[in-house]
Amino acid sequence: MKKSILQEIQEAVIQYAKIIAHVIRVDVEIVDTNLFRIAGTGIYDTQINEDMSREGFVYKHVLATGKSQFIEEPGKHELCRICPKQGCCDEKLELCTPIVLGEEIIGVIGLICFDEIQKQQLLQDLNFYQLFLAQIADFISVKAYERQESERNRRMMEVLLQVIDNVDKGVLVLDASSKIIQINDSARKQLHLTDDCKDKPISIVATSDSMLGVEEYKVVIDNNTYFLMGNVLAVSSGLAAYDRIFIFDEMKNVKSGIYDLTKVAIPVTLDNIVGCSTVTQQLKGRLTKIADSNSTVLITGESGTGKEVVARAIHAVGNRSDRPFIAINCAAIPDTLLESELFGYVKGAFTGADPRGKIGKFELANRGVIFLDEIGDMPLYLQAKLLRVLQERKLVRIGSNQLLSLDVRVIAATNKDLKELIKEKKFREDLYYRLNVIPLEVPPLRNRAEDIKPLVDSMMDKYGGLFSKKIQGIDRETMTLLKQYSWPGNIRELENTIEFMINMADENGRLTLDTLPRSFFESQTVPTNERQSNDFKSLRQVEQEHILQVLRQFEDTTQGKMAAARQLGIGIATLYRKLHEIQ
Repeated sequence: MKKSILQEIQEAVIQYAKIIAHVIRVDVEIVDTNLFRIAGTGIYDTQINEDMSREGFVYKHVLATGKSQFIEEPGKHELCRICPKQGCCDEKLELCTPIVLGEEIIGVIGLICFDEIQKQQLLQDLNFYQLFLAQIADFISVKAYERQESERNRRMMEVLLQVIDNVDKGVLVLDASSKIIQINDSARKQLHLTDDCKDKPISIVATSDSMLGVEEYKVVIDNNTYFLMGNVLAVSSGLAAYDRIFIFDEMKNVKSGIYDLTKVAIPVTLDNIVGCSTVTQQLKGRLTKIADSNSTVLITGESGTGKEVVARAIHAVGNRSDRPFIAINCAAIPDTLLESELFGYVKGAFTGADPRGKIGKFELANRGVIFLDEIGDMPLYLQAKLLRVLQERKLVRIGSNQLLSLDVRVIAATNKDLKELIKEKKFREDLYYRLNVIPLEVPPLRNRAEDIKPLVDSMMDKYGGLFSKKIQGIDRETMTLLKQYSWPGNIRELENTIEFMINMADENGRLTLDTLPRSFFESQTVPTNERQSNDFKSLRQVEQEHILQVLRQFEDTTQGKMAAARQLGIGIATLYRKLHEIQ
């Protein structure tokens, strides 16, 4: 049977009973709702915890009605008629009152007289003793309430500690003297603490910086200093020794969460650099050699050659592959915003800033790789700040005074001639040499025609699957035209062309001349001034170029080819044969 509330505070109830008996010199008896004797004095002193349900009829009535009872002649009262001691009761007088907790009766307290002296003593000042008894009942009720509150708080803390132990964030519960009294597993792991850290003093001081609405704190434990993002919550004084709860995360965990939301779903690897040409294989070989280095890399090449793919491949095969890769296009962000994007800012740093603050790209990339694309478009004033960060490996968020250490590998890329920009005073020479420690040049597609076929095959697989089309292949003459094209837009233009062709492909799944975009033919003309004066061509070459030039004037359809054949003065079959011969 579950303990009654009076049984839970029995020790205190017994003390109350003894005090009452000593003060007014009558015996005291206290029972709970189950009619178990919780306390007793005199002859009842040795009968504590006994069941009184067979004889405590007066107490039963008080428990049922909630009203006090005064029995001047026990054994003869109406409530005693079914009592085994009716007519032979040893008690001379009984005065009892309920013990009430809230709206619930939790027991009865009674004064018992066993001789005439005690009886006359109570009768002489009955009102006083009734008030006195009610007051004692209230005292016991308060004690019971405190017990209930203590038990409720204990259960609340049990639930709280269970929650604390199962959250990902670190949690420290502190007392009023700033000592650790509870710590969860996450906090132990983040701070590298052991179980003996309890009762150790801790210093938690706000740095005045905040990020994403979360305050930053400087925390010192055992002479070890940590900078943590979190909140300090005050605890109600009703929870015993608990004064504050510190819920926190390491900055690296905050940044990791942001990075997980922004990183690409499918990682880029060395296999994404498609090609079988000598220059492509040499490029892959260099990437493997420099992957584990911490030196900065400057990737140069025309627009569309895949400079970011090269940067991501360096990250993928290097020793930072499990760390963040953060990319930012310096040309795509207004000059006024680029500094805050790179270095971040704290709450209230400037007008119009996010009130929660912002984590910069360098900070997000800490211990990983940052890719600065189109570095040649960075404004001069920001180049100076970037140079300082690269030299000192430290940064300060805008509006902050906290110096943050960095361990970041920098990879930059540009399609501009930085040396020419240096001459024009548009790029800092010292920054150029800081970036150009390991130079990598990605050749244009026109200089590696051998790569076109494997690139086309890879793109056909990609977009065929994306558009749920079964692509059987590409005609020989169409592939020949793709190889002969100069591709001013490089791989990006080739990919757009293949995507268009797959959209245009019919049910047979073949990519033919009919699927090529009109712009492809329109851009084939080579300006006369680009030819060398000694660039003589054979009659066959002249014929082939003339055929292609005429084809561009008509629709990319069978009807268009028939019209071109008529214009050339040959049959359609002859036209297809000559297209097939074009290599």
